[in-house]
Parts: sequence; structure tokens; C-alpha cells
Amino acid sequence: MLNFRNTNIFFTSLLIVLIGVHIRYGLPVYIYPLLFVVYSLIVFYGCYYVGSNFFIQIVCSANTEKKEIAISFDDGPATNYTTEILQLLKQDNIKASFFCIGNRIAGNENIVQQIKDEGHIIGNHSYSHHFWFDMFSSKKMLEDMKRMDHEIEKITGVRPKLFRPPYGVTNPNLKKAIIKGDYTPVGWSVRSMDTVIKDEKKLLRNITRSLKPGAVFLFHDTSKTTLNALPGFIKEVKNKGYHIIPLDKLLHLNPYA
Repeated sequence: MLNFRNTNIFFTSLLIVLIGVHIRYGLPVYIYPLLFVVYSLIVFYGCYYVGSNFFIQIVCSANTEKKEIAISFDDGPATNYTTEILQLLKQDNIKASFFCIGNRIAGNENIVQQIKDEGHIIGNHSYSHHFWFDMFSSKKMLEDMKRMDHEIEKITGVRPKLFRPPYGVTNPNLKKAIIKGDYTPVGWSVRSMDTVIKDEKKLLRNITRSLKPGAVFLFHDTSKTTLNALPGFIKEVKNKGYHIIPLDKLLHLNPYA
């Protein structure tokens, strides 16, 4: 199994063997930087691919044959699009998950309450969503995550248990923070790329061809493209016999502590 611990054991053992061979028979010096490069690439993959489970097990999809999927939204609450997305979901009686950023709550408390009142899940997407969040110490990460919990609990009375790492990046420090904070890390299996794709028809094509049982879709309620493409996506999902169900039910998770 490819994970951080096994990778370290393998490369440490390999390094010891290479040093022994080098001492006895001689080896080209470039072998060592090459080994470091290969090791670094593997660790980079583990950090930046949320479904790698390299540092910690992250739930990204459900193992099911049923035509059921879940949809989630990151980076809100957003004044411009979150309420419109909520209205679309309400029209079709769809429950989604919103992984909110704490520093975007002030002034949008009513939106957060609306998300909760309409039966959607609120998840923790950190308080700061800082560009260098993954470089924080585990203590600073946990403080950031707990601050987000406090903001949500103050408004809704519930404390999120589901945590989605900013940018989907994981590392040993985040693993410690997640375990210490007793969070359940949640990723996705389909990344819509709605922060990059500005053509709603292209976005719709990309996401509908990724439909499969148990999939978890990642959208952003800060994206106008998502708002425009969502009705077409919901229609396609229904036409293909799929059902959009709440994330906690699809993944069998408890959303709140």
C-alpha cells in the first residue's frame, strides 16, 4: 500500500543498501539526487492528490452499485451565488453539502443559517483557507479549524465533524490536526474545475460524463458558471436514472460532532 510510512521505510532501506553497494563497489554520485527526486515526486503526489490516502484515509466516494451521487460546494458562503444555488436545490428537493470558509461568514450569517434550515450539511473548510495553510504547524492548523467550528456553532448550534482540506492538500501536520480535532476528512471523486472553466456548456459536458455510482462532486458556490450549469446537470442526472442524496447518507458519516 502506497502511503507515507511505507514510502519512508522503502526509501530508507534502499538508501542503506545503496550506501553499502557504494562503499563496496562504487556507484555514480548522481544516484543519490535521483533517489531524492523520485522520493519527492511520490510525496508530492501524496500531498496534492486528495484521493491518494497517502497520509490519512480520506473518504472520497461510496462503494455502491446504486445510482446515487452526492454534490458538495466549497468556499462559501458567497453573497453573489450561494442563495441562488440554494434556491435551485430547493426547487428540486436536493440536499447538498457546503464546506464553508470561516472568514467569509461575517455578514453572511443569514446564508449559513439558511443552509442549515433547508437541510443541507455544513462542513469545515478551515477558517482562513490561507494560501500557505498546508505549511502551518499542526497546532496552528487545528486552531484555525476550531475557529471555524466556533463560528458555525455560534450561528447554527451544530459543530461540523466533516472537514475538507483547503486545496485538497494533506501532509503529516494536517493528519495530526485532523486526528486531534476528531474530524472526519472528506474529499471528492469528481472535481468539476468550475473555478477554471468559464463556459457552462463545457462544464456541463465534463461533469455529466463523470457520472458513476457513489461519486462525490466538487463544485464551488462562488462560481457563476456552476450556478448556470447546475440546472442542466440536475436534469442530466435524473435523465440517466441517478439520484442526488445527502453526502452523509451516501458515505454513511455523521456530519456533526
